[in-house]
Amino acid sequence: MVLAATALATVPACSSSKAKTVELRVLAASSLTETFSQLGHDFEQSHPGVEVTFSFGGSSGLAQQLAAGAPADVFAAASSTTMKTVQDAGLLDGAPVTFARNRLAVAVPPGSTKVQTYPDIAKPGVALAICAAEVPCGAAAQALFTATGLTPHPATEEQDVKSVLTKVELGEADAGVVYITDVRAAGDKVGSVAVPYVEGAVASYPIAALSASKHRALAEQLVAYLSGAHGEQVLQAAGFLPPG
Repeated sequence: MVLAATALATVPACSSSKAKTVELRVLAASSLTETFSQLGHDFEQSHPGVEVTFSFGGSSGLAQQLAAGAPADVFAAASSTTMKTVQDAGLLDGAPVTFARNRLAVAVPPGSTKVQTYPDIAKPGVALAICAAEVPCGAAAQALFTATGLTPHPATEEQDVKSVLTKVELGEADAGVVYITDVRAAGDKVGSVAVPYVEGAVASYPIAALSASKHRALAEQLVAYLSGAHGEQVLQAAGFLPPG
């Protein structure tokens, strides 16, 4: 089910017809859509009677929803800064766990001749899509530009990384700064251009159970599962880096 009004995709991890008794609601960065959907399904299989439901979106927007009282059991962000705002708001009891990292890449239409190298994104006439500065992928892009001395002029700034990717897939942008994992997940819908490695532009992903969860023990189990050995295996297969 897509919640267009909030720009969040609410995705049940499993559509089994078996009756569910407990719902665990997870708010997670949009770049985790494919991996967390798979892991949520796997968790359900080993926890009969539990349904894991995800709402994916930009980390900063999700944090704002939590601060406004949105119900959730677990929060997974694409930046420690965003997680800290949730922690400072008193919404967590324990310390978050960093479970993965992610590098940037430039997504381009398949067979692009307009953008073939990283500096090409700053050329006149190139329609570049990036995330807004307050979103982790946008902050990472700005860190990349600063470190490499590049001054592109984005045509659009989106509220989450999947929206940037969609602009490229639909041919509405000549290039988009996204994560490597998003390029991989898109398959042959996009091509990619490598970007220089900049430590400050590598996103870190923390996760934590929320203090207001009505199913705290299960929420903690889900956090341990997502950040544990199986979660790490699935994430790294999708292109995520280990937590460090």
